[in-house]
Amino acid sequence: MQRDDSILTADHVSLYYGENQALRDISLSIPQNQVTALIGPSGCGKSTLLRCFNRLTDLVENVRLEGRIFFEGLDIHDPDCDVVELRKRIGMVFQRPNPFPSSIYNNIAYGPRVHGIHNKKMLDTIVRESLEAAALWDEVADRLHDSAMGLSGGQQQRLCIARTLAVEPEIILMDEPCSALDPIATSKIENLINDLKEHYTVVIVTHNMQQAARVSDFVGFMYLGQLIEFGPTARIFKNPQEELTNNYVTGRFG
Repeated sequence: MQRDDSILTADHVSLYYGENQALRDISLSIPQNQVTALIGPSGCGKSTLLRCFNRLTDLVENVRLEGRIFFEGLDIHDPDCDVVELRKRIGMVFQRPNPFPSSIYNNIAYGPRVHGIHNKKMLDTIVRESLEAAALWDEVADRLHDSAMGLSGGQQQRLCIARTLAVEPEIILMDEPCSALDPIATSKIENLINDLKEHYTVVIVTHNMQQAARVSDFVGFMYLGQLIEFGPTARIFKNPQEELTNNYVTGRFG
């Protein structure tokens, strides 16, 4: 399933939590500067696969992974792979907003500081540009030194996206980023996702098929740890090749 325009490729990936197999022989290629959505019923392995892409599964005990994952042609499990650098280049936005209990400014500046940037003028620029890219600057420009905990849920999620952008990733992984948000905040995040693909590759896990149809260019349908079908969003929803996919997208189960 290697594509010429792919930036991230899974090659026969299986994953086990102890004796329990969570992913079964998954191969797919994520196209660059596109939005790829992973859909499927709860417990099908979507979030597990997403966490494989920047090795967050390493943080779970008793996990075993088979197969290989390539980022820009390099095996992310190669002994020479710097995991900190990998997670800088492949960022993650989680299901629930998780701002640090600090100022809005410090939330954004934290990552660049960790990576060695301490010049205030440079940090000021990074903070502004990251908040602008996350469509949040106009709402918080006059309160950068207020606590991030005072923001609304939707604002906190955009802040977390800005925090991810601040370290200049190439891929942004989003694990159901709108599931805890109201419809207005969800709409803002969806518009933001559409803007982000101009500069970034986005992989989003969503339980909301309408959202997948709205924001994604490609869709992977997963069921019981397997990737059943992967292709352009319009084809997956209008003309799926697999009966199981058709049953899911038409609401017959899930």
